[in-house]
Amino acid sequence: MRLKLHWQILIALALAVVAGVLAGKSSSILGITFISMFTFVGTLFLNALKMIIVPLVMSSIITGIANAGGGQGLGRLGGKTIIFYMASSLLAIMTGLIFVNLFTPGLLEGQPLRQVLGLDMSQAQVAADKVNGRDISVIADVFLSMVPPNIVKAASEGQMLGLIFFSLLFGYFMTRIDKSPSDLLINFWSGLFQIMLKITELVMKFAPIGVFGLVAQVVAEIEPSELGKLAESTGVFFITVLLALAVHVLLTLPLVLKYVARVHPFRQYKAMAPALLTAFSTASSSATLPLTMDCVEKRAGVSNRTTSFVLPLGATINMDGTALYECVAAMFIAQAYGLDLSLGTQFLVVTIALLTSIGVAAVPAASLVAISIILAAIGLPAEGIGLLLAVDRVLDMFRTATNVFSDSCAAVVIASTEGEKNLLNS
Repeated sequence: MRLKLHWQILIALALAVVAGVLAGKSSSILGITFISMFTFVGTLFLNALKMIIVPLVMSSIITGIANAGGGQGLGRLGGKTIIFYMASSLLAIMTGLIFVNLFTPGLLEGQPLRQVLGLDMSQAQVAADKVNGRDISVIADVFLSMVPPNIVKAASEGQMLGLIFFSLLFGYFMTRIDKSPSDLLINFWSGLFQIMLKITELVMKFAPIGVFGLVAQVVAEIEPSELGKLAESTGVFFITVLLALAVHVLLTLPLVLKYVARVHPFRQYKAMAPALLTAFSTASSSATLPLTMDCVEKRAGVSNRTTSFVLPLGATINMDGTALYECVAAMFIAQAYGLDLSLGTQFLVVTIALLTSIGVAAVPAASLVAISIILAAIGLPAEGIGLLLAVDRVLDMFRTATNVFSDSCAAVVIASTEGEKNLLNS
């Protein structure tokens, strides 16, 4: 009896931790370091996932829109999607705000963390350089990217918003031309979509091996001495973020599934297990998108019409975990610098975190950019981001899994409101 995919990935995760600890940074065989082997395997898997994103997203959206009916149905679907994503991100941010005020990770024995520990901020300038010159105007750039001047270039550069917008237009007008060319195009894109699903299935057979390489690389890069520093300087912050993410994933979203979609939340976890474990390992919502779509359609029972619209859009703009992290991180840095934020300022942090989680999701170092914008708004230097560097990579894995789970919940909830039956075999 063959193990199910999520069990294979879980075993790969456990083995990766052991292999990473044993290998470390310098161990080698025949002159080749183990960490370079891990990197090769992990990168190969990531490249395979990224390779299928553009044709899968385009064919999925175009066929989904062609089957969606009139513009009224599409508009209703889009409205529900945006409302859900805004509401879930806001709930995530508020959860983060409650926890960061409750645990005050930026304070140690009542004193600002940086002052008490004399933290080394030598790497802070590196982080600051990544976000230099960024402000909230980057949100306008994201809206401009929705209409790219060159769709081929946008596809090659992974500009998903532009690709989604073009695919929506193409699918909509494909059904509004003469029947003969319309049928030909519908058959072509439907065939391409089915082919991409087969390729996705092939790639996912190698997911346990890819996950092993990705996680083993991360573990191998962690120096034992860094763990002590992590526990001393940012351990409470790390725990605060994890607890807030856990509440959102294990309480808030399940309640939405139970009382809005009328489905059993546990079945959602079971259906999405392969995608969540892959999201955790890759720390990329976009790279996980092919598997997310596969799980939502085949394991959760959501129609292609809903999946093809909700999930690609969610992988681009719905970032519950990221929004929560931005809020907690900004408040943590403020506490560490000894800044006492009023309720009004905290409301400003919530608002900017909500906007930037949507607006800068496609920007490199997106979380750093968003956090720097919040810091500028409340009068703190971007160098404060240096406080986050020790734990950012690991937390990125957890918040990406949160992002993907929220996307999948959106698909199930919206499918339920659209009258779809047999969701999660309910």
